Amino acid sequence: MKNSYTCIGLFNPKSPENIGSVMRAAGCYGVSSVFYTGTRYDYAKPFYTDTQKVHEKIPLIGVKDLKDVIPLGCVPVAVELLDGAKPLTTYRHPAQAFYIFGPEDGTLKKEITEFCQDIVYIPTQGCMNLAATVNVVLYDRLAKGDDFSYHQKALRKKPK
Repeated sequence: MKNSYTCIGLFNPKSPENIGSVMRAAGCYGVSSVFYTGTRYDYAKPFYTDTQKVHEKIPLIGVKDLKDVIPLGCVPVAVELLDGAKPLTTYRHPAQAFYIFGPEDGTLKKEITEFCQDIVYIPTQGCMNLAATVNVVLYDRLAKGDDFSYHQKALRKKPK
């Protein structure tokens, strides 16, 4: 997507493993920053699933309220299984998006879904974990966008 910008908000994430995997996905899909609420992560061990050390390149910022940190121009999009949510398969992603994900062991609060412009869900037979959900949403965004791969420049180079 031309002029695209993507941020992630995590509502009270549970484990450092999931945050590490979210950070790795953020690096793979060109996310600009990741915000999180709650205190559970602060008391957990440092993540080790971020094998590419993306947390050193992309800010991971603890905040009190995700509504207060919606990046300028970004459309807040809740990812949650709720009545009236749009299926990800037909969803058209905004160019500037702030995707908000709930905890693996809970759901997003109504106070969050109320300020989101869109609510989307991934049609599955069961719940996916946080990191898998983030990967699917970011891949879907990339697949439906103008630039389907951040590796296009490298792929266009011909070997000599």
